Amino acid sequence: MQLRASLIRWALFTVPLTIGLGFLSGGAGGSGPDNAWFAALTRPAIFPPPIVFPVAWTLFYTLMGTALAMVAAARGATGRWIAVAGFVVQFALNLAWSPVFFGQHQMAVALGIIGGMFVTTAITLVLFWRVRPLAGALLIPYLAWICFAGLLNYQFLALNPAAEGASGAAVRVKI
Repeated sequence: MQLRASLIRWALFTVPLTIGLGFLSGGAGGSGPDNAWFAALTRPAIFPPPIVFPVAWTLFYTLMGTALAMVAAARGATGRWIAVAGFVVQFALNLAWSPVFFGQHQMAVALGIIGGMFVTTAITLVLFWRVRPLAGALLIPYLAWICFAGLLNYQFLALNPAAEGASGAAVRVKI
């Protein structure tokens, strides 16, 4: 019973924290269809409808926060704090992506950040799995999304090379 109460207390902190920081990062970076620079970009064929993004990110941040709560509540578990440290590193990269891509229009740097997110999230997944297998499993959909996001980021960069680092709205160039 005490373990369950500890998990609930942690989740009441970590889930709103991950969701809140995630959406704060997106908002601070100017992410979304209202961004004039982004709206002018040529979209890849695999780009999903815009509604997918807030729904997916709410789910991923909820899963991440829940996984973090499970690990944080695992008092006495070997590797608990290194797993939390791994989470913090991957989450910091996650929070950096939107401001770099949407705010600074640095698609190549953002792609590098996604590469870092993939590596650090994979490591975090393994570390979480060692503490609580279910916590690691909760990161699998997020890791899959990172792969998809990396492909999208790459395709945006390939389709819009003139928009890389642009200070204003993107300019579409047909060759």
